[in-house]
Amino acid sequence: MVVRKHIIHPIRMLADSGKLTGILLIICTFLSLFLSNSDFGASYIKIWHTEIGFPFLSKSIVHWINDGFMVVFFLMVGLEIKREVTEGELATVKQAILPVMAALGGIILPALIFILFNVKNPENLKGWAIPTATDIAFSLGILSLLGTRVPFSLKIFLTALAIIDDLGAILIIAVFYSEGLNLIMLFLAALVFIFLLLLNKFKIMNLVLYILPGMLLWYFVLKSGIHPTIAGVLLAFTIPLDILEHLEHRLNKPVNYLILPLFALANTAMTFSFGQAGGLAAPLSLGIFFGLFIGKPVGITASAYLAVRFNAASLPPGIRWKHIIGLGSIAGVGFTMSIFIASLSYSSELPLTLAKIAILVGSLFSAIAGLLILHLTLVKDDKTENTE
Repeated sequence: MVVRKHIIHPIRMLADSGKLTGILLIICTFLSLFLSNSDFGASYIKIWHTEIGFPFLSKSIVHWINDGFMVVFFLMVGLEIKREVTEGELATVKQAILPVMAALGGIILPALIFILFNVKNPENLKGWAIPTATDIAFSLGILSLLGTRVPFSLKIFLTALAIIDDLGAILIIAVFYSEGLNLIMLFLAALVFIFLLLLNKFKIMNLVLYILPGMLLWYFVLKSGIHPTIAGVLLAFTIPLDILEHLEHRLNKPVNYLILPLFALANTAMTFSFGQAGGLAAPLSLGIFFGLFIGKPVGITASAYLAVRFNAASLPPGIRWKHIIGLGSIAGVGFTMSIFIASLSYSSELPLTLAKIAILVGSLFSAIAGLLILHLTLVKDDKTENTE
């Protein structure tokens, strides 16, 4: 019993702090890269591309994960957005302006940097949105590594910023990464969505009555040409607030400890050689790397500064500009969302592999830079407080 306690207790602490999800994603990424480049790498990669399904809907395992399981992830993201907008940190205009402005800067500048590097390569431009994303689970997990020294207001600010960033990514996917529209399927999806809204209006609190039509909504959205993950967000917006937190709590473990690790395993199943390292100097890779590593912190900090400078917002208590810079670097950890957008941008193996490697390197550099900046500034803050 004592041994079991020594094993379970640390794992529970990691889960409560938010670090466990990040650790699992890192382990799955390295495991998948190792297996992909081992002697049985071809067989391992082939597994993820095995077709399974039904006569009316057959997809590879990786596509089931990206188009199916990830809908549940986007459902949870949608629930977080709805909660924050209705009763959280984004509930009032005054509260929302600073993270909204910061998030917009963190979306626009990385996209511009990517476009500048790839303006002469039209095929590469499909991936302009790759460096605009922030991985909310990873970024919060990295911030938690700094422990209790991190001001609570800084964690709240990063959460709000990442949620708005996710909303931006959702809109980008819906508008720019959807195929030719099937109007009949779109009409059927709209009917299901209206039915879900009516359930909300009449205060129906049975979750099953939302989930079953939600599955139908997913199918119609998939067949309409709009990316099916949007169905998860639409479903989230129809869930009544009274049961929203309950559903969010129930989704937390399956999403963080099953769906996201599976996503990491499936989407980093790729072979690479030392010869491909030169590909990091290609415009595609440089656009992603500098978009995440430079574009995110500069865009977030500059936009937040302008909002404060023109009295549209004010810095939360306990937060200084040096904290915003460090936080902006941590927001450069794109990982899950960036890889997801990369998989929508490129169907050819070479650009997709280069994009994924650039995402991994850019996210790693961003995490290290953010941790160093915040560690040094927080240590300095502690020393200043102790001398006062």
